[in-house]
Amino acid sequence: MNKNKLSIAVILSCSLLASQAANADSASCGSCFTSKVSQGVANIVTGFIEIPKNVINISHDQNILVGITWGTLRGVIHTVGRTLLGSAELITSPIATEEFISPAYVWERFSEDTRYFDLNLPGYWITYGPLDNGQ
Repeated sequence: MNKNKLSIAVILSCSLLASQAANADSASCGSCFTSKVSQGVANIVTGFIEIPKNVINISHDQNILVGITWGTLRGVIHTVGRTLLGSAELITSPIATEEFISPAYVWERFSEDTRYFDLNLPGYWITYGPLDNGQ
């Protein structure tokens, strides 16, 4: 009986050590979790800032009339998208995934248009900031 207990203890110890070696970057996973939680909460709470962001950016690129009309419409669409993807980011925070929204927060790179799932969608009045180069 003691031999079985000893062999089970050795097997469990070896499996525990092997799992620690397989998850060597677990510290980065913890920071990934907190980063995704903070991004999700921030995007849910501040998603409405997409409206003035798009009005300002389109007014700067075109004129004030186009900025007020088209910027408001695009801002509402991006508000819904950022809020929904913020909640998806919050739900999937325990799972390591790629970034859903670029820029991650609405106030980062304010002159840059919001992109989803790192896609470069062709379109009129879409600009990418100097840190991004549209790639």
